[in-house]
Amino acid sequence: MRDWFAQKILCLPQLASLHGHDVDNLMVYVHWLMLALFAGWSLYFAYVLWRFNSARHPQADYVGSTSPIPKYTEIAVVVIEAVLLIGVAIPIWAKNVDHFPDPADKKTVVIQIMAQQFGWNVRYPGLDGKFGRQDMKLIADNNIFGVDSADAAGKDDIQYYNGEIHCVLNQPVLVYLSSKDVIHSFKLVAMRVTQDAIPGLRIPFTFTPTKLGRYQVECAQLCGNAHAAMSGGFVLVQTPEEYAAWLQSKSSAGQPQSFE
Repeated sequence: MRDWFAQKILCLPQLASLHGHDVDNLMVYVHWLMLALFAGWSLYFAYVLWRFNSARHPQADYVGSTSPIPKYTEIAVVVIEAVLLIGVAIPIWAKNVDHFPDPADKKTVVIQIMAQQFGWNVRYPGLDGKFGRQDMKLIADNNIFGVDSADAAGKDDIQYYNGEIHCVLNQPVLVYLSSKDVIHSFKLVAMRVTQDAIPGLRIPFTFTPTKLGRYQVECAQLCGNAHAAMSGGFVLVQTPEEYAAWLQSKSSAGQPQSFE
């Protein structure tokens, strides 16, 4: 019933992440509450128009109705909203900000993303699974992530601008997000994730893709006159074999790769 309501009535976009069901369920619960309130208060309004019209009460009554039903109804609405907030919304939020996959686990796809006007810089640790050393002092136009070229662990790292962000079906993705210039916001609707990218901060967020496919990334913050260009990024969900082949083809000895 919840899935039918979400898809047929709310017309929610395609869902492709593990935690997304909880997010969609919350939206379904909230809309059921709003629907019940709309129907209930509409019926009550119609009753009031009938019960207190001038034909039935030619003389105004300054006391009005003394029924306790409206008061109890308002209390019930507050209780339901508190249950949705404390019992559903806060646990969903806590689950996604306090429980991150282990970056040392081989099944975790770890990605660094640096937003800028107007695109997404992406970095992977390469075949060795280790990011090369970084230093803020090394950040420059041609070194967005401040990578230390003297560190051997970074020789096979993969870096590129505004290409497809690769991840693996049913394997957790851990993203470290930042910004080069202004506040951006990484929004991936199909995965039900949105996270602000703030200069000077490296903010983690996670999702686990459950469907193969290619999903558009958008910026949810107005970040300048070419804000719309931020929708040029995509997340590509692949099988483990496809991802391994891609990683093998792009990660090699020598300087970090840069490609579109």
